[in-house]
Amino acid sequence: MDKKDQRYQDYVSILKKELVPAMGCTEPIAIAFAAALAKEKFNQEIDAVDIYASGNIIKNVKSVIVPNTGGRKGIPVAAVVGIIAGDASKNLEVISEVSEEQRAAIDTFMKEKCIRVHPLKCENALELEVIVSNEKSYCKVKVAQEHSNVVLIEKDQEILFEKSICGKEQKDEAYASLSMEDIYDFALTADLDDVKDILQRQIDYNTAIAKEGIEKGYGAGIANMLLKVYGDSVQVKARAMAAAGSDARMSGCELPVIINSGSGNQGMSASLPVIVYAKELQKSKEELYRALLISNLSTIYQKQFIGRLSAYCGAVSAGAGAGAGIAYLLGGNYENITHTIVNALAITSGMICDGAKPSCAAKIASAVDAGIMGCYMYQCGKQFYCGEGIVQKGIKATIESVGELARKGMKGTDEEIIELMIKNDK
Repeated sequence: MDKKDQRYQDYVSILKKELVPAMGCTEPIAIAFAAALAKEKFNQEIDAVDIYASGNIIKNVKSVIVPNTGGRKGIPVAAVVGIIAGDASKNLEVISEVSEEQRAAIDTFMKEKCIRVHPLKCENALELEVIVSNEKSYCKVKVAQEHSNVVLIEKDQEILFEKSICGKEQKDEAYASLSMEDIYDFALTADLDDVKDILQRQIDYNTAIAKEGIEKGYGAGIANMLLKVYGDSVQVKARAMAAAGSDARMSGCELPVIINSGSGNQGMSASLPVIVYAKELQKSKEELYRALLISNLSTIYQKQFIGRLSAYCGAVSAGAGAGAGIAYLLGGNYENITHTIVNALAITSGMICDGAKPSCAAKIASAVDAGIMGCYMYQCGKQFYCGEGIVQKGIKATIESVGELARKGMKGTDEEIIELMIKNDK
């Protein structure tokens, strides 16, 4: 792909936008970000905090530990740490620096202030509002469709900032150029000077948190279980590293990750298995970078049809993307890569997202396994064909059909999952 081609510039801009650092699960961090911004604009004593959150925000916040809070969970603590210690200019690393005094102040604030959480009925799966107030004044910050996408700042009925949103996620025109043919072309021909800093940061950050997860046995300990029971083959290590990063992140590890499509779990699932395979196969840094271009961009491409949040587990898309990157490292061509994705989607599509929590690590291990299985299936001359379940004719039609399943077909499933999760808290 020629560097002067608009598609080339689009792909570089997509990578810069999507592969960014975040500390902690991105849904509680989105609340902390909005709260920090509301506090900054309010600039007064706060007596009350009201958080309005869509169902998908609620389900992804209730069971994960918020970093730098001393092991606390939940929507109120996510908002409070943002108010006390947040720096909104750091985006999704908003609470990366919290002093011991600030940690101690969280409990005091939560005991002395009125904090209320309200379910938000809205069209967007990802939408929230944080309102900070006292008897005389208030400030509202609204975030929608992306985790730090501010669409409204309002103070005492004065609109300080506003931009329109629609019922579905808005994407800039760059995303319209995504296709598997062009992703493959870009990955093979890109000038690595344009992307290597982005990819090396992903390698460094995500490897660090995965190693931390294995060494300290966070959460459900999926990685150590896999290595103990199934051995240390490259296939097992690929699954274990991705699971370890997730377990650490879900359990409040205070290390950042590089996300993909707004998700740290997806960022780790799309990258760590590819990194493991590249090391095992003794591939060059250039080959690793190009494999990561395939895995990351194919994951982003799949997610365009699904949305940032839904009832469909995002690890499925990322696991398929990882399988595609692994197929490239094993010498696969375009057909190997696309059939890997189709095979993987045929295996695990339908895995539900029931919120961020320790079991995400196990789901990631399964999704990565499906990506690897899909890759080796095609190497062995086997594949799933059009008409077999949800598989359609060609990669584009299959990815689009999975998007329809996730976005429309599983909408009722999502509502039932959220209802069950709220019911468990009563």
